[in-house]
Amino acid sequence: MIIQSKLISFILSINMLLFGAILPNNNIQKNTNQFKEEDIQLQTSTGTIYGTVTLPKSNTTVPVVLIIAGSGPTDRNCNNADGSIKSDSYKMIASELAKKGIASVRYDKRGIGESSKAIKSEEDLVFDDYINDAVNWVQMLHNDKRFSNVTILGHSEGSLIGMVAAERTTANAFISVAGSGYSMYDTLKRQLSTQPKDVYNECIRIMDQLKKGNRVSDVSKDYYSLFRPSVQPYLISEFKYDPAVEIKKLSIPVLIIQGNTDLQVTLNDANMLKTSNSDAVLNIIDGMNHVLKDAPIDREKNLETYDNPNLPLSSLFKEKLINFMNDELRK
Repeated sequence: MIIQSKLISFILSINMLLFGAILPNNNIQKNTNQFKEEDIQLQTSTGTIYGTVTLPKSNTTVPVVLIIAGSGPTDRNCNNADGSIKSDSYKMIASELAKKGIASVRYDKRGIGESSKAIKSEEDLVFDDYINDAVNWVQMLHNDKRFSNVTILGHSEGSLIGMVAAERTTANAFISVAGSGYSMYDTLKRQLSTQPKDVYNECIRIMDQLKKGNRVSDVSKDYYSLFRPSVQPYLISEFKYDPAVEIKKLSIPVLIIQGNTDLQVTLNDANMLKTSNSDAVLNIIDGMNHVLKDAPIDREKNLETYDNPNLPLSSLFKEKLINFMNDELRK
């Protein structure tokens, strides 16, 4: 059973909230001839959320993009404190936007990096906390006289956070990058289908109770990496949301970007989002993986890019992102 537990943990680790090593992100202010970076903070009732604002050199108001990180201990730069990811992808997005006269804000979600003290314990965190934080960021940026409009960009799990936040606030546009088209419940169920029957059945038993809003006390230690009591409130809250339902609610410009060598999110996810919002623009990026870098479909070589911050973003990804910003927000 130990082996099976490790297999499950590996398969589902991309979707789970793991607080194994929540270390501060020592953000360094950066100034170049094209942009500058400053610290920015969002005050909440439970603590401060820390972020970085990247500002282009401009004498006028500019658009701003709120970048929402994916799941796990992923910080504002798209790096994990446990060392599993060191890509700098969000940092690179901020730089590319600034070069084109577009500001951005990226932040450590509560419980992560410099924002680790915004929650007391893992059990205190629910998915709606992340949504509320994103809503509050958007409202704060709308009130900032430096910015003309606000776009939300959500990566991976951040896509679902962002699309719900976009519907609840006055975001001007929404960008889903490598976002799931299916609910967390359905995604886990699909991934678990490759496991032995007894493992699958036990996991589904637990998940069905969580989906009903019920906590499960009789969880075997073999399944603690997935369904430990302290993470159950988070799963219960996230199971309520279906990306295909949420994206349909958006009447603002929507861009869906998906790489075809992504090992974690598939083209089926992107197509589901597009089907749910027919007005959305769908861009499939050839050769782009989950951390937005050029990578082959070969699993080992693909994963090598996760730990190489020197690799640039996919050039086609950058092109589609900038084109959308220019076309939709500067008409």
